[in-house]
Amino acid sequence: MTKSVFDVSGKVALVTGASSGFGAHFASILAGYGARVVVAARREDRLEALAGTIAENGGEALAVPLDVTDADSVAAAFDAAEKAYGVVDILANNAGVADTKMAVDIDEESWDWVVDTNLKGVWLVAREAGTRMIAAGKSGSIVNTASILGLRVALAVSSYSASKAAVIQLTRSLALEWSRKNIRVNALCPGYFVTEINAPYFATEKGRRYLQRTPAQRSGELHELTAPFMLLASDAGSFVNGVALPVDGAHSIGNM
Repeated sequence: MTKSVFDVSGKVALVTGASSGFGAHFASILAGYGARVVVAARREDRLEALAGTIAENGGEALAVPLDVTDADSVAAAFDAAEKAYGVVDILANNAGVADTKMAVDIDEESWDWVVDTNLKGVWLVAREAGTRMIAAGKSGSIVNTASILGLRVALAVSSYSASKAAVIQLTRSLALEWSRKNIRVNALCPGYFVTEINAPYFATEKGRRYLQRTPAQRSGELHELTAPFMLLASDAGSFVNGVALPVDGAHSIGNM
């Protein structure tokens, strides 16, 4: 049988923020396409459940605790991955948080929480992955989860937008630096998908009206992220490097 263009058999993938939402989806599809997957986040019970589900579906997964804002925790997660499977050569750098407030209502604690998780965390994990790939002489792919709010802005998301815009620039910088090491770094920029973070808002009448004003008049469905993500993560996108790819039903070119 012909292999899928997205085949990642023999690859080792680490997914941050894997306890829910995008991260859990990315981990499942990477395993489905043949990767051995390390699922990492702070909520260990959810990780164990996800790893169990992947195993039930014929995949291979390891759950490891991870706080992306702590360099020691990041190093320990990669150590556990290497001990179990070998050097990580696909990174889904996905952990992120949001605090929806008008700028005048954001305090320093909230700002630091969002920026430390969304930007510093992405940097720490990407740096660890890249350093280890380079030391091992391995090619690889890093997919940083940014957002269309890193490309455009909307009301009451200034800290989140700033952090995601910075992730896009960090992505481009790393792509430029690591291209000659055969390490690709790209950013996936989802539009609005219903996840644990935003589900309460989109369950309200106000949230439903907002979606109706977008070009697609709906939120995205997780399966609609599968092919764009796998293009960036797998060798199918071997000459795609340093891009910020919106997956948003044209939302980023319409009204925000």
